[in-house]
Formats: sequence, C-alpha cells, structure tokens
Amino acid sequence: MTQTYDPSSLLGVTRLLSQDTNVPNAIFEDEEYTALLNLSSSNPLLAAASALDVIAANEIYVQKRIKLLDLTTDGVQEGQQLHAIAQSYRDRVESGIDNPAGMFDWAEQVVDEFTERERLLKQLLRLQDQT
Repeated sequence: MTQTYDPSSLLGVTRLLSQDTNVPNAIFEDEEYTALLNLSSSNPLLAAASALDVIAANEIYVQKRIKLLDLTTDGVQEGQQLHAIAQSYRDRVESGIDNPAGMFDWAEQVVDEFTERERLLKQLLRLQDQT
C-alpha cells in the first residue's frame, strides 16, 4: 500500500480536503482514496466527504466520551463536526458551486423587430413574477 501527496492530482486534492496531508502518518492509503474517488464519480469533494464521514465514525466508535483525571475527550462532538464539514462539501457539489457546467445560462438575442418585442414581453413577465 502506498501513501503519496500531490495536490495537483484528484487523489491529492481529496487528501487535502480530508485533511490527511501528513504522508508519514496518513489516515488512508492511496488505494483507499482511489476507491472513494471511484465511488463518487471522481469528484474529490464527494470523496473527501466520504473520507471525513469514515474518520468521524471512527472517532465516535473509538473515543466516545472519556474523562480521566483532568483530560477529557469528546469523540462524539468531534465526529459531529467532521460530519458537518462533509455535508458542506456535499452541499457545494449539489449546488454546482465547483462545477463550471452548472454555470451555464441562456442569453436572449435581439436580431429583428419580432425578437425585440418578444424579449420585452418576457422581461415584463419576469418583472411581474418577482412581485
């Protein structure tokens, strides 16, 4: 199993977003990130969200809530924060923020008198819909 970090690759971006950039002490192997990328249609945001969910589940499972002398750990709280970050990544993908294809829009062109009247009519209808 290998562990690499190249932020110019999809795997590296996924590792960056899941905060797993310390290669000597990496949480996941490259093959695991490749599997997450395959499950998420090569979208690094979705793959990182899945990685954070796995890390969060692990935190909750292993740490739970522990109080020993003056030391307190709260794996549940940490897991909830990681799930929130993962959800924000999913929301970004769903809203199309990081997808240039989602930024496509239509442009009305006026080429003659008919299309000019049609555009004016559509503008009036849009104004009525806003009120």
